[in-house]
Amino acid sequence: MNYSVQKNVIRLIIIVLFTATFTSCVSTKKYNALTAKCNEESTSLNAKVDELSTQVNEFSADNQRYKKDVAQLKADTSRLGSMLRLLTADYNELDRSHELLKVQFAANFEDAAKGLMALKSLQDSLLAREDRLKVMQAELDVKGKNLAEVQAALRKNDSITNALRKAVSDALMGFEGKGLTVHMKNGKVYVSLEEKLLFASGKWDVSKDGITALKDIAKVLEKNPDINVLIEGHTDNVPLNSQNQVADNWDLSVMRATSIVKILLANGKINPTRLVASGRGEFLPVEPNTSAANKAKNRRTEIILSPKLDELMQIIESK
Repeated sequence: MNYSVQKNVIRLIIIVLFTATFTSCVSTKKYNALTAKCNEESTSLNAKVDELSTQVNEFSADNQRYKKDVAQLKADTSRLGSMLRLLTADYNELDRSHELLKVQFAANFEDAAKGLMALKSLQDSLLAREDRLKVMQAELDVKGKNLAEVQAALRKNDSITNALRKAVSDALMGFEGKGLTVHMKNGKVYVSLEEKLLFASGKWDVSKDGITALKDIAKVLEKNPDINVLIEGHTDNVPLNSQNQVADNWDLSVMRATSIVKILLANGKINPTRLVASGRGEFLPVEPNTSAANKAKNRRTEIILSPKLDELMQIIESK
């Protein structure tokens, strides 16, 4: 039932009650007065009812609006709740990611620290190696300079040796093919004299031709004071059968070398300290002692001429 119907019902009830009451009890004048008063009060009441009805309608409208607002608030609350849950999930995920990043960062930092330490160690090692290389380079520079000096000295000695070989060959040219040969080996000049040019079999006295050859050699040695001289006597392997003061091939080879030394000293101004006499006996043959020809080659005396290496040794020892 709406409020307008209620209002008419109330008005009708009031009129009926007043009519019934006042018809039986009062006169027409009083009745009319009461009626007028009732109408006035009814009008006032109707106004109040209208006012209340208006308020009720306003309240109803407000109530509907509030319901809509509540519904909207519920919807907003539900949406905000969903957003909150999503945000909470995102936050939790970010928190987990943050923890993972912290762990990864710590691991990376540790690896980086180890890498830096390894790099520092490698750098120190490289610096130490560089220092060693500098020292080695300095040593190589010095050695290179020394080597150049040694090579220069060796070239000088080779030049001296070549000149000496030529001088000896020129001096003994008349004896080539007569049991005398001149050749170079290991930076030295070898003058090889066969037994037939110098000695009789089993003897150490030098023959006339041998003395002539040795005199020519003495002249060359006198002109080359920086040449050391080694005289080596050699024999074949045939045992010496002699009743003289030599007992065997060792003695014979030494005696022959000594005889040559004496002739050289007697025929040239040669410092005796430059000369060495030695005997090799049968133990350094040039050919196997298997034939008469080979044995003849082994019975020889070699005069070995070598430049003094004093300058070279000074260079080496000074470094």
